[in-house]
Amino acid sequence: MEQYLIFNKFSYPILSVVTFLPLAGAFFVLFIKNDRVLKYFGLLITLITTLLSLPLYTNFDLNTPKYQFVEIHKWFPFLNVDYIVGVDGISVLLVLLTTFIMPLCILCSWTYIKERFKEFIFVILLMETSMIGVFISLNTVLFFIFWEAMLVPMYLLIAVWGGPRKDYASIKFFLYTLLGSVFLLVSIVALYVTTGTFFIPELMNHKYSFSYQMWIFMAFTLAFAIKIPMFPLHTWLPAAHVEAPTAGSVILASILLKMGGYGFLRFCLPMAPQATMFCMPALIFVSLLSIIIGGYLALGQNDIKKLIAYSSVGHMGFVTLGIFLLNSQGIKGAILQMINHGITTGALFICVGIIYERTHSREIKNNSALGMIMPWYVTFLAIFSLSSFAFPGTNSFVGELLVLVSAFMKYKVVGFLSIIGAILSAAYMLRLLQKMIWADSTGHAHHDEHHEGDAHAHHLFDLNAREIVTLAVLTFFVFWIGLYPTPVLKIMDSSVSHLLEQIANGIKEVAPQSLHAANINF
Repeated sequence: MEQYLIFNKFSYPILSVVTFLPLAGAFFVLFIKNDRVLKYFGLLITLITTLLSLPLYTNFDLNTPKYQFVEIHKWFPFLNVDYIVGVDGISVLLVLLTTFIMPLCILCSWTYIKERFKEFIFVILLMETSMIGVFISLNTVLFFIFWEAMLVPMYLLIAVWGGPRKDYASIKFFLYTLLGSVFLLVSIVALYVTTGTFFIPELMNHKYSFSYQMWIFMAFTLAFAIKIPMFPLHTWLPAAHVEAPTAGSVILASILLKMGGYGFLRFCLPMAPQATMFCMPALIFVSLLSIIIGGYLALGQNDIKKLIAYSSVGHMGFVTLGIFLLNSQGIKGAILQMINHGITTGALFICVGIIYERTHSREIKNNSALGMIMPWYVTFLAIFSLSSFAFPGTNSFVGELLVLVSAFMKYKVVGFLSIIGAILSAAYMLRLLQKMIWADSTGHAHHDEHHEGDAHAHHLFDLNAREIVTLAVLTFFVFWIGLYPTPVLKIMDSSVSHLLEQIANGIKEVAPQSLHAANINF
C-alpha cells in the first residue's frame, strides 16, 4: 500500500479538516435563528475551508504521481474497509475548485434566497463536504458514500428553492443520478468480489480479463456519462439548471458535472484500459455528438439559463473527447477544461441570477439593451461570454486548444468536427451578448407594461459591491489561467503521465487483435 502513498506531514489531518469543517458548520447552523447571522456564519465557514485548502496547493509535490497528504484509519476491519483519503495532481485541482466556488455560492444567494435560509445554508454546507469527499476518497466504499451523500442536498436545493417546475426537475435529476449510482455500486461490489480490496490504487494495478473489463467499463461509463452528462443522457440537465436557484446551478455546473469526468480518469481508464481502447471510437463519436448537439440546441434558446445549460453539454463534450483521445495533451486539456468550465459557467449562472433578481425574467428579450444601464454588469458578462467560447487570452482557450491539437494529432476528421462545436459556441454566446448589451430596448418597454412598478421598470441598478467582488474573483481566474496556465498544468503533469503508463501497461497484457489495430500512440 505504501508504494502508492505519501503520508500527511502536517500536524493536523488537513484533508479531513477541509472535508468535514463544512459538516461541523452545518451542525451549528441548526442552533442559529437570525438570518443575517446565518449568512455571515455560512460565508465564514466556507471562507475558512478555502483558506485551509490552500496548503494543498502550496505544499504539493509536483515530481511524484503518488497520492499526497494521505490519512489512513481503521474503519470496518472485518470487511477490509479503511478510511483512507489522499489527493494526486488531478483530484487536488478539483478539491481547490470546490473550496473556491462555495463561498461565491453563498455570496450570490445573499438576497436571492428569501425563505428557509437556515435550511439553505445547512444544505450548502452538507453539499460541500460531500463533493470534497468524492475527490479525496481512495477507498471505493468511501467514494460511493460521498457520491450518494451529494444526491439528497442537490435534490433539496432544486425541490425547495427552485422555480415553477421544480418538482419535475428535482425528481428527474434524482432518478437519473440514482440510476447511475446503481451501476456504480454494482461495479464496486464486482471489483471487491474479484480482488478482495476496496483500495483504489490497488484496483488500478490489478489485471482483469478483457471480458471482465468490458462489463466493468460499461457499468462505470453509464454512471459517469449520466453525471457529465453525455448525449443522449443529458435531458435532466437543462431542467435542473433552469429550475435550480443560482447557487444550485453554480454547484451543478462548476463541480457536480466534473465528478463524471473525474470518474472516467480515476476508474475507467486505469482499471479497464483494454476496454477503454476498444470503446474509444464509440466514446469519441458520442463526445462529438455532445459537442455539436449541445451547441446547436444552445443556439435556439431564448431563456438565458437554458442556453448556458445546453452550452454545458457541449463544453463537457470537449472534456470527454480529451479524455478518450488517450494522449497527454488531450487528458491535460480535458482536466484543464473541467476547471475552466467550473469557473466560466459558474460565473455565467451568477450573472443570470443577478439580472433575474432585478427583472424577474430569464428571457433574452426582457433583458436587452443593458449596455447603457449596467456597464459593470455587461463588462463581466462579456468577459465570461468570451471565455465560454474560448477567446484567446481567457482560460477556456488553453484547455480547448490542447484538446483540439490532440484531436488533430490523433484523428484529423475528429479535429475538424470538433471545430464545428467551437464555431457554434461563438455563435450562441455572441448572439446572447449582442441582444443583452446592444439590442433594441423594446423588450424592456414590453416587459414594463406588464409588470407595472416591478424592479426592472424602476430599480434597474448596476452591480453592488458584493456582486462585483463575487464576479471579480472569477474574472481573476479567467485571466490567470488564460495568460499563465503553467502552474495548473504542472500540478497534473506527473499524475497524467502515470495514468498513461498504467493504460499502456494494461494494453500490453492479453489485448485482443482489435486493440492492436487501433494504432495507439502514447
